[in-house]
Amino acid sequence: MRKALRLRRLSRPRDDKYLFVPLDHSVSDGPVVPRDRWHDLIRSVVVGGADAIIVHKGRVRTLDPQVLGGCALVVHLSAGTSHAADANAKVLVGEVEEALRLGADAVSVHVNIGSDTEERQLVDFGVVANACDSWNVPLVAMVYPRGPRIADPSDPALLAHVVNIAVDLGADLVKTNLALPVERMAEVVASCPIPVLVAGGPATGGSLVDHARASMATGCAGLAVGRRVFTSPAPMTLVAELASVIHADHPAELVHAMTGAVS
Repeated sequence: MRKALRLRRLSRPRDDKYLFVPLDHSVSDGPVVPRDRWHDLIRSVVVGGADAIIVHKGRVRTLDPQVLGGCALVVHLSAGTSHAADANAKVLVGEVEEALRLGADAVSVHVNIGSDTEERQLVDFGVVANACDSWNVPLVAMVYPRGPRIADPSDPALLAHVVNIAVDLGADLVKTNLALPVERMAEVVASCPIPVLVAGGPATGGSLVDHARASMATGCAGLAVGRRVFTSPAPMTLVAELASVIHADHPAELVHAMTGAVS
């Protein structure tokens, strides 16, 4: 029951559709925005209508709880940097109990299938999933086909395998790449008994709103997009447009959640 309640918090209109904004890039790539813009970015994302933000544990301490409002908090437990010998390697840098003490509604882990350290990442995934089960905490798995043995990271059959790894190891939601051609993402979704969210795609990949429409049309449960939001000149507007696509069947509830969230 407690996990079910936390899962419901991850969808503001309670329609089992999700718009997550990951802001964990500061570990892998460097600062998301300058310090003096951080509060405004969070406020823009929340007022725009994001269902959850995803940050690392230390970054939680920089958040104003009042600004989060109805927006859920997901603490990311995996890390790796672009400067490492293997940029696809991820290690655990936090624990589920620690995330709960920080007020998290859920936690997330990152696994790159096809990487040189896939085995270690799968072990870590299992450790987190077991702790989530013990503490009744939802687990968001970011699982990608990424590494030297991956020829086509958009292959529908490969993505179906990837999302079902997340299912079998205990995730409640899974984020992965969008299949190409896009219509074949429906096969990936049909293979998976948990909600499938798609990543935002490359920064040069065309309209993010069109990307959201195409993804939702295939049966995806939502988007988890960070970089294309925090690099946008108008993140609040962009998030609001994405939220209107993802929560198209519940506009009244979404507007209420947005306008009542932040002073």
